[in-house]
Amino acid sequence: MKVATLTLNPCLDVSYEFPTLVPDQKVRADHTRFDPGGNGINVGRALKRLEVRATNFALLAGEIGLLVQRLVRHELDDFRVVNIPGETRINCTILEKSPRTQYELDGIGPEVPPEALEEIKRQFVEASAGGFGVVTGSLPAGVPPTVYRDLVRMLHKVEARPVVDTKGEMLAEALEARPFLVKPNRYELEMFCGRKLLTLDDVLQEAVKMQARSTYVCVSLGEEGALLVGPEGAYHATAPRVRVRSTVGAGDSLVGGLVAGLTRRLPLEGVLRLAVSCGSGTAAHPGTALFAPEELDGLMAQVKVRRLA
Repeated sequence: MKVATLTLNPCLDVSYEFPTLVPDQKVRADHTRFDPGGNGINVGRALKRLEVRATNFALLAGEIGLLVQRLVRHELDDFRVVNIPGETRINCTILEKSPRTQYELDGIGPEVPPEALEEIKRQFVEASAGGFGVVTGSLPAGVPPTVYRDLVRMLHKVEARPVVDTKGEMLAEALEARPFLVKPNRYELEMFCGRKLLTLDDVLQEAVKMQARSTYVCVSLGEEGALLVGPEGAYHATAPRVRVRSTVGAGDSLVGGLVAGLTRRLPLEGVLRLAVSCGSGTAAHPGTALFAPEELDGLMAQVKVRRLA
C-alpha cells in the first residue's frame, strides 16, 4: 500500500545536552546531534524503522537544505525535494540535566513561492493515491492555513486516507474536509475545545466529539500513554516506563506507528500498542534521535491497552 509524507516546513535539528546552564557564561555541551528535521520527515524516518516504505516530500532551500538532504540519505527510503529560494531553517533543542529542563527553539524558514507549493502538493497527492497521505507540522511563510484542508480534499479524490497532525486553525480547517485520522496531543485538544482536560474521561469526551469529523482520533498523552477513538470503539494505552531524555520526535514516531499498524491491518488495540511504543522509545533517546527497531518488542510488552467505550 502506498504511503507518502509531506513536510512543508523542514529544518535542520540541532540538539545539545548540558549539565547545567549558567547565565552569561560559556558552557560546554556533553552531547551534540545534527538530524534532518520537520514533522513529516520524522514520520518518514519512523516508518523506515518499521519497514514501511514511504515516499517523502519536502521543500528545501540553500546550503542548509543540502545538508538536510545528505543527513536524510540513509534515514528515508525515497526522498523527493522541491527546491525554493532562501535558506532552510535551523531548529535547536537544549536539554539541561540539572534542573531537568528542555528548551525548544524554532527558526524561521523562507517564504514559499506559490508555484512551488502547487508542485509539491501535486506530487505528494499523486504518490498517496489509494494509500495513506500524511500531512503534519507547522507552515512556512507564503502557505495559507487552509492548505491541509485543501490537501485532505485532494487526497480523498484519489482515494487516499489523509492523516493529519497539526494544531489550531490548521486543525480546524482540516477537520472541515473530514480526514481519515487526526492526532492532537492533550494541549492541542484543549486549545481546540476551549477547556482544560484534567481527566481521561474529559479527553475521551472531546475526542469522541472530534471523531464525528474524522474517522479516527488519536490523542497523545505523554507519560499517560494515548487514546484512540474510531468506529470500532475507544481504547487507552498506558506508556511503557522509560527514562525520558528528549520528547522531540515522540509525537511523529507515534504517528509513524499508527500508520504502520494501519497498513499492516492490525486490530485497533495492536495499532495503538505499536504507536505508543514508538513514541516512548523515541522519548528515551537523546536530542532528535528516534527509537531503535530492536527496542520495540520489549516496549510493547509493557503497554497495557483497555477498551473504554
